[in-house]
Amino acid sequence: MLPSPREIFSAFEKGEIEREELHAMMALHARELIGEMEEDRQNPAAAFVERLLARRLARRLVRRHGGRLVREVLLTLSEAAEFPAARHWWNAAHPDVPLYCFFRMRKLPILRITAIKPLGEAFQVEVEHGGSGNSKVLKQSFLLQRDEGFRLRVVR
Repeated sequence: MLPSPREIFSAFEKGEIEREELHAMMALHARELIGEMEEDRQNPAAAFVERLLARRLARRLVRRHGGRLVREVLLTLSEAAEFPAARHWWNAAHPDVPLYCFFRMRKLPILRITAIKPLGEAFQVEVEHGGSGNSKVLKQSFLLQRDEGFRLRVVR
């Protein structure tokens, strides 16, 4: 499986891979995105419905928790090694990318946050992801807590 762009950049900064390898791996990510754009162009009605559903989820999460916290949760989950959908949320902190772009409601693989529950100084985040191939959509729960630097971290 292709590492997330965050992991690719980290390996490059550590000197583990050369610039050519960085470019080659990022080109694979770019080809994947271009393929998805071509699919959306071939079926604009499905893409429109997907976008509407994703916008509705993003609006609901922002209304309940604020855009900054939702982006912080996405970014924290993208850093979790055991979370397979991390490669889709690696740039969630970038304010120029609309929040709804990080959710996939019907398009495979599914990526959506179903709940963010504040628990004092921690948050329980429920995520649905997967569904590509023969696998079913997985429901996973994460406990996020702030560290001494006030950054959210996955506790379990």
